[in-house]
Amino acid sequence: MSEHCCAPSARTHGDRYRKVLWFALAVNAAMFMVEIAASAWSGSASLAADALDFLGDTGNYAASLAAIALGGAWRSRVALTKGAVMGVYGATALAYAGWRAWLGSPPEPLTMGVVGFAALVANAGVAVALFAFRNGDANMRSVWLCTRNDIIGNLAVLLAAAGVLGTRSVWPDVAVAVVIAALGISAARTVVAAARAELGRPVSG
Repeated sequence: MSEHCCAPSARTHGDRYRKVLWFALAVNAAMFMVEIAASAWSGSASLAADALDFLGDTGNYAASLAAIALGGAWRSRVALTKGAVMGVYGATALAYAGWRAWLGSPPEPLTMGVVGFAALVANAGVAVALFAFRNGDANMRSVWLCTRNDIIGNLAVLLAAAGVLGTRSVWPDVAVAVVIAALGISAARTVVAAARAELGRPVSG
């Protein structure tokens, strides 16, 4: 990535961006543990998919913190790796949704709704903190895309909970898990494409 594309964002945002990333990392790590436990308790594929998204985001924020200290092409290489990992999490969520569909047993909707709402509140706070950085370099865009997808996923989990409550069927939960996984895969493609474009420019370092 060129000096024009990379360095200004680091110089301009500096410590503020680091603090926001640490906040986002802590929130996502905590919500991963909450959602993975809730998924195991309730049997929800959508909560499991959202938990995997939280886990991927935790790694994303950690990698972004490391990338701040790196110059030139290394920041774009970190973004490229993050995009690939996001795609793996999306594929894993798809596979788990297929397994839950094969089992056919509906999840417990109350747990889905309560935990989904808690996750929505947590991600809204992260989104507000990250909004100013949404149009930065590939690393900043990857962070923003993760947070945006989390909010959409949380809303979808709430819809799935309502659907399961109303139908006593596994399919609303499975459908939402597939949507969350597809969002993760789509975001991964966007991040990978942006990182490759930056790596194709003249770089320093």
